[in-house]
Amino acid sequence: MATIKRDVRGVVIAAVVISLWIGLLAYLLGSYTVGYSSPLTYLFILLQTHLYTGLFITAHDAMHGVAAPGRPKLNKVIGTLTAFLFAYNWYSRLLPRHHQHHRHVATDQDPDYHYGSFWPWYASFLKQYITWWQILLMAITFNVLRFFFPVDNVVLFWMLPAIIATFQLFYFGTYLPHRGEHPESNPHKSGTQSKNHIWAFISCYFFGYHYEHHDKPYLPWWQLYKAKV
Repeated sequence: MATIKRDVRGVVIAAVVISLWIGLLAYLLGSYTVGYSSPLTYLFILLQTHLYTGLFITAHDAMHGVAAPGRPKLNKVIGTLTAFLFAYNWYSRLLPRHHQHHRHVATDQDPDYHYGSFWPWYASFLKQYITWWQILLMAITFNVLRFFFPVDNVVLFWMLPAIIATFQLFYFGTYLPHRGEHPESNPHKSGTQSKNHIWAFISCYFFGYHYEHHDKPYLPWWQLYKAKV
């Protein structure tokens, strides 16, 4: 246990993700001139999307107690902050739902699972995790930000990446690994990506290695690749 307490890497990595998200967003809102013919604009959208996804993955690590292992109060602070920065998600609401997913994966009691095709499943996923309070707070924030920054910048770099990241998290972290039938020999009812650490990181911070996550939920995202054989 002492070794776990001395391991501050999760805290440092969480701080890096948060700092990069805030720093890049500040630059893109206040200093970057949008050019729709420039590849940089679209590269920045993808990069900010990746950092949004990183916020949620960090909150997810906190749900498993591994954002700040051995320090539950700090762990909760990290989880609450990163979830809140990702479109005003509320950590205390997400926490029990996520553990319910792990306990009852791919069953009627799994809030992440839906018996149906892709789009109905995605609609069900959004219904589970998006609240009217979030929509209201996003609308208020948008109207505040547009008084200080160009509307195009606010839409492209604050709003759009959150939407794309939500889709990314659903597609790589829920739909692909849990779709279809899983044999009785698969206790986690989860699939996994082929081994390709670069693509696994870019696509969803290694959460395409989803069977491995369910099998070893104590591994933080940045160590999950080690479980892939």
